[in-house]
Amino acid sequence: MKAWSILYRGPLSSCNYGCDYCPFAKTTNTREELRDDEEKLIRFADWVEGRRESIGVLFTPWGEALFHRAYQQAITRLSRLPNVRRVSIQTNLSAPLDWLADCAAGTVALWTTFHPTQTTRARFLARCAELDRLGVAHSVGVVGLIDVLADIEALRRELNPATYLWVNAYKRQPDYYSPVDLARLERVDPLFPLNARHYPSLGESCRGGASVFSVDGEGTMRRCHFIRAPIGNIYEPGFESALRERPCTNETCGCHIGYVHLDRLDLYGTFGEGVLERIPVRGSFSSARRTA
Repeated sequence: MKAWSILYRGPLSSCNYGCDYCPFAKTTNTREELRDDEEKLIRFADWVEGRRESIGVLFTPWGEALFHRAYQQAITRLSRLPNVRRVSIQTNLSAPLDWLADCAAGTVALWTTFHPTQTTRARFLARCAELDRLGVAHSVGVVGLIDVLADIEALRRELNPATYLWVNAYKRQPDYYSPVDLARLERVDPLFPLNARHYPSLGESCRGGASVFSVDGEGTMRRCHFIRAPIGNIYEPGFESALRERPCTNETCGCHIGYVHLDRLDLYGTFGEGVLERIPVRGSFSSARRTA
């Protein structure tokens, strides 16, 4: 059976948070825009249900989607399909979580992010504890800004030791981290060195566009979120012929949801079945540091 991983991003572009590093901070959609997004989301879920391939889905919305019932319903529905091995979503974890009790056990996993300027650590940790009670696997992440390093370290101390805490390196400013900063962040996240660089990718082989691809609300397929050229449309006959290995056309790749699929990095050995929700295999940290 063929296995695909799909990164779905519809037109939703609203968020309840106001992070100053995000272009969608404190934005809202109109009712018409939300209705359009919901219709496209349902169409995508219908399409997944009609496929025979083993499918994993990671929702990567521009904003916070879990406040919208349509996303709760879509994730619940997808989790129950026999051909869906995993469904995940990137979320700030501020929306209600009780609906997760209706999802198929072991199929849903969340990619969560803590934003210390937008919520308290206690409130976020309480949400993580709720996920633990519900039995929902999840990773926890944070942007590695120097002025919140103490919060990041405290989060690691107070979080369930079994939960992976990842740190996204802040790469907009060259030489942003001192050696001391880097050491502190690696103590929090042993895989931080993997994310603290841009990988040369031009001409490299990648699963993007072959077994992994992105889909937008219109069904347009792209190799990944970072190569804008379309390769097909899932709602058109014969779209499968577009799925094949191609050398990367970007000079570098610096985002986890991109470089994790580069063949030469062999990060599927690091993340295993948790690649969509960014949960590494236990005991994989030392080998990943050597890769970096």
